Amino acid sequence: MAEIGGIGCGCRGVSGGNFFHPGGFSLKSCFLEQQRTRRNRNFFRNVSIVPSFKRGRLITKWSSVAGNSPIFSMDARENSRSFVLVSSRHRKVPVYVMMPIDTFGIDSSGCPIIKRLKALTVSLKALKLAGVHGVAVEVWWGIVERFCPLEFKWSLYDELFRLISEAGLKLHVALCFHSNMHLFRGKGGVSLPLWIREIGEVNKDIYYRDKNGFSNNDYLTLGVDQLPLFGGRTAVQCYEDFMLSFSKNFEPYFGNLIEEISIGLGPSGELRYPAHPLGDGRWTFPGIGEFQCHDKYMMEDLMAVASQEGKPQWGSRDLPNAGCYNSFPSGVPFFEEGHDSFLSDYGRFFLEWYSGKLICHADAILAKAADVLRRRQEEEKSSVMLVAKIGGIYWWYKTSSHPAELTAGYYNTALRDGYDPLASVLSRHGAALHIPCLDMADSETPEKYLCSPEGLLRQIHDVSKKRTIQVTGRNTSERYDVMGLRQIRENCVQPNGETVRSFTFFRMNEKIFRVENWNNFVPFVRQMSADV
Repeated sequence: MAEIGGIGCGCRGVSGGNFFHPGGFSLKSCFLEQQRTRRNRNFFRNVSIVPSFKRGRLITKWSSVAGNSPIFSMDARENSRSFVLVSSRHRKVPVYVMMPIDTFGIDSSGCPIIKRLKALTVSLKALKLAGVHGVAVEVWWGIVERFCPLEFKWSLYDELFRLISEAGLKLHVALCFHSNMHLFRGKGGVSLPLWIREIGEVNKDIYYRDKNGFSNNDYLTLGVDQLPLFGGRTAVQCYEDFMLSFSKNFEPYFGNLIEEISIGLGPSGELRYPAHPLGDGRWTFPGIGEFQCHDKYMMEDLMAVASQEGKPQWGSRDLPNAGCYNSFPSGVPFFEEGHDSFLSDYGRFFLEWYSGKLICHADAILAKAADVLRRRQEEEKSSVMLVAKIGGIYWWYKTSSHPAELTAGYYNTALRDGYDPLASVLSRHGAALHIPCLDMADSETPEKYLCSPEGLLRQIHDVSKKRTIQVTGRNTSERYDVMGLRQIRENCVQPNGETVRSFTFFRMNEKIFRVENWNNFVPFVRQMSADV
């Protein structure tokens, strides 16, 4: 749902081509090693207990991927490795504007082009005059490494970045390892690289699958992160090579033109599973979504973890009674209390594994990205902020189970803070957390769907303060009205004077330049740019 703002472990990657993720979320071969269980316990030794309550009764014992340990969160004493400013007290909120969704097209020869170049140049100058700090540009894997592995073509972005620089604007670069073709309903958009799609035609299990076998080819499944299925490279190695090539080509811009770099971690660039797919008719708001772990690689991983925990039967069955994409939580046994619910031994085991895979995915990729940026910044003494995006899953937030968040991979319930382990990983790699929903208020959402974007934002701000990480964000839907823009400002500036690090307006199109909208947008930008 990135086009309307986006629908979220202490494991860390080892340098080089192979990774092992402590905690039980790694390659199948890792589970077969003799010392696997001991390493698993050593990892969880460094976590703090979060007690859970059920109807007023303390729950202290259940099985999990951590053995018999309770639900966990990372120790708050962990020090941040941030190499950017860690204070969230900023006098101003820089405003970026996301480039148009159709900035790029494909010409008759199949090569990517920048569309409407003259109109784009005029638009950039207008944004600068309005007081906009910069623009956000999506740098697509499917454009740069489109035709052949390791053949990176940056000429399109060389031209675009030059235009932006000449307009006097700064850059937020979003490295995109996903596709957005679903937003165009087969009539445009940017796909994954063509050579990836060729592999996917032979092996559809490189993509996420739901319980009915429907595959989602917008992003590679987490199950292939460490498998050399791509010309001898793993998925993580493909992402790393892309980031290294980008850094080599654009390093002169780091710290002066390029101020922020967000790393794509999933569908729409967000760290989440595609549990709420748009554009193909499977899901509509406010459905709870479906778990996305039925490709063979994820299922093999689940079976290996279950066997290591002495519960092989837990890895060989479908999640029971979890509803379907458009179910409501009421009447869905897994999201209520009782046998085989999210509170059961099996439910906790599955959700720890499912969310843990996602966190380990972020850890592996952010470790590589942070290393690339850190080397560059140590050499040049320049500062670029690393950013990780999560989805804004705000519907059914007021329920005990938070079902829409669970299917998306955020193990966040009334009994457990699911964003704290994620924030801990971001803190370790010096990354800011980027969240949508900054235009939303509870009063504007359907009460019957138990929505709370404000509650979600409060939780994100709390964990960001605890982990000493920056928060950036964007709007979820197009807002040009005075009330909507006012709500953005209220969500960006906290009552104590603390602000988000930056705000990205989604997105540039012809509507923003209409007189009635422009007359609201320009004062909004100047208010955000003024001293708080």
